[in-house]
Amino acid sequence: MFDASLFKGVNVAVTGAGRGIGLEVARQFLAAGATVVVHGGRKASGELPSFLAEAVAEGRAILAYADFSTQEGVLSFAETVGQHLQTLDVLVNNAGTMVGRFPAAELTDDQYGTVVQLNQTSVMELTRALLPLLRRSAQGAIVNTVSISALTGGSPGSAIYSATKAFVSTYSKALARELAPDGIRVNCVSPGTITTDFHARYSSPEKLEATRKTIPLQRLGTPEDCAPAYLFLASKGLSGYVTGQVLEVNGGQLIC
Repeated sequence: MFDASLFKGVNVAVTGAGRGIGLEVARQFLAAGATVVVHGGRKASGELPSFLAEAVAEGRAILAYADFSTQEGVLSFAETVGQHLQTLDVLVNNAGTMVGRFPAAELTDDQYGTVVQLNQTSVMELTRALLPLLRRSAQGAIVNTVSISALTGGSPGSAIYSATKAFVSTYSKALARELAPDGIRVNCVSPGTITTDFHARYSSPEKLEATRKTIPLQRLGTPEDCAPAYLFLASKGLSGYVTGQVLEVNGGQLIC
């Protein structure tokens, strides 16, 4: 766990933080002293985790809901950030999901458009909308979530999802060069096979077990394994000379 004052006075926005990796990233930023705008997903569902309810009550977290499958939803979240923060130090673009497994011959235009909007276009839209706030920071950082599938192409039915993650990876490297004169660093975290709702929804137990056996560390990852990578890349003190990089968090999965 990082020091409780590492991000004291730092303003952070985390998208896709209703569950899984995003929720754990928000939790760890809060534990390290940051003020966090938490994108809780499309809409409220169920009781808030105790740490988040406490942080909201104390004013350390601002909870917002928005549907990133539409441009209007993305811009409404950006507007919420701007209403609460004068400066944004860290943007974590984590929202996104596979939506479904779509065989290439059966993929519809609507399915294609939804996957691209949610995982690719929304990242560009939110980054563009929040750049004025990021440019006001003396320690601006963007951390984008990609995926091991950006390199491997993923498994059957995930071609478009994998391609959107490859887009975000390349987009991030280009942004890192473009935004360097503004002092804004841009990096990616690329999770491997992580035990979240994502794989509970899109992968069978048999597929996950087969994957586990190929991983040198002989286990699937957890959100707790992934979140510290985001904080590392967001911290000017820890990674101030790191930009344009993709940090792979996969238990050695890529070396097999």
